Amino acid sequence: MTAAFASENRAHQLESLRRRMAAISGKDFAQTAGLLPTGPARLPRGTVAVLSGARSLLLRMVATVTADGGNAAIVGQPDIGLLAAVEMGADLSRLAVIPDPGNDPVEVAAVLVDGMDLVVLGLGGRRVTRTRARAVVARAWHKGCTVLVTDGDWEGASTRLEARVCGYELSAGSRPGFGRISAVRLQISGCGRAIGRGRTG
Repeated sequence: MTAAFASENRAHQLESLRRRMAAISGKDFAQTAGLLPTGPARLPRGTVAVLSGARSLLLRMVATVTADGGNAAIVGQPDIGLLAAVEMGADLSRLAVIPDPGNDPVEVAAVLVDGMDLVVLGLGGRRVTRTRARAVVARAWHKGCTVLVTDGDWEGASTRLEARVCGYELSAGSRPGFGRISAVRLQISGCGRAIGRGRTG
């Protein structure tokens, strides 16, 4: 495949995605104020947060948003455990998954912001500069979409969260060392404008 053909194909895919998001959005999420229902870590709509640590938290957030009737997208997370999200109550009909967004996952996320309540963006170790981030932050705020960044850094993010597994619960009737894990206990710590200077829960 030549570079020119790959570039043309990529442009076509992005344009197709833009049309689909325009059809989904139907309403301006900027009119929807308040907190996004994301379970244990409630974030204001239209903010960008960086999440590190246990993936259980982001799966819980995706599950809560879609179960509540919202739309979510997961970008750049090819090994995400959708079965775990379903077990948490996720509605897969309200979830878009783009495991390989190409060389510019930020551009793909910027398009998805138009029609989603939550976009989970895996950066694959990349660092997004404040200059590049500014346009996406403004778009997310205008559309009322919360962007949750993982596997990288986003300069100027209004909120930073860290989730750490601090225990497990086994299903009823289990004995020590045997049984099925029924719940994971997380310690969530964060700081930023959205949640105050620093908080652990």
